[in-house]
Amino acid sequence: MRCAVLGSGSAGNALLVSTGQTTVLVDSGYSVKALEARAAAIEFDLAALDAILVTHEHDDHLGGVLPLSRKYDLTIHWTRGTRLAALERHSAAAREVEFSPHTGFAIGDLDILPVAVPHDAREPAQFVFAHEGARLGLLTDLGSITPHVVAAYAGCDALVLEFNHDPALLEGSVYPTSLKRRISSAYGHLSNVQSLDLLARLDTSRLQCLVAAHLSEKTNRPGLVADCLAAQLPAVPATIAPQEGVVPWFDVRAA
Repeated sequence: MRCAVLGSGSAGNALLVSTGQTTVLVDSGYSVKALEARAAAIEFDLAALDAILVTHEHDDHLGGVLPLSRKYDLTIHWTRGTRLAALERHSAAAREVEFSPHTGFAIGDLDILPVAVPHDAREPAQFVFAHEGARLGLLTDLGSITPHVVAAYAGCDALVLEFNHDPALLEGSVYPTSLKRRISSAYGHLSNVQSLDLLARLDTSRLQCLVAAHLSEKTNRPGLVADCLAAQLPAVPATIAPQEGVVPWFDVRAA
């Protein structure tokens, strides 16, 4: 199994997971043209996609999904809550499948475990992907850590994890008080401190690769995140996903 991050942050998110036989896109907060350019940067043709998964209905994750699905005739997989929230602002998808955030399913030879998370969306879900014994966790857009999350992401071989903000930078930012409260709430986004706490609580004995994702460009710094990861998991190679660029394909193998 392998993964590539086509973009991560408040201006847009998209991630590819591929087994070689099956390739899925998780979210697209980009226009079709912009996503095609990002995919071309890693020499991937979006026509080779098998499906699109949607984590939740916020525009930085959903904004480009429906146009992309129409252009490439792709089935959208989302929860019922996400679908209903999306249809309040967007036209219906031609091909769609609803999944429960509490029940695993498969697309081709890729096994997918949705994970319900606390976020200010209708019915959000994150994912753990499995193939031939390897486990890849995708975990962004949640405001607090639950026992369910800890259990679901234990024993991953690779992890794409949110490091959204530094609490001091958020508090001192020019954001209005209401936005600061939303971001730091139990249904907002994980801070660097919270993400480190999660890593301390997880079984990371198999972890071979970590991608820090969804960094705020205004209330976080890549250097802060790098220092945190070097102190917490010095033996695990870490990459910081940029908003303006891509993280090329990396392999996910069972430890």
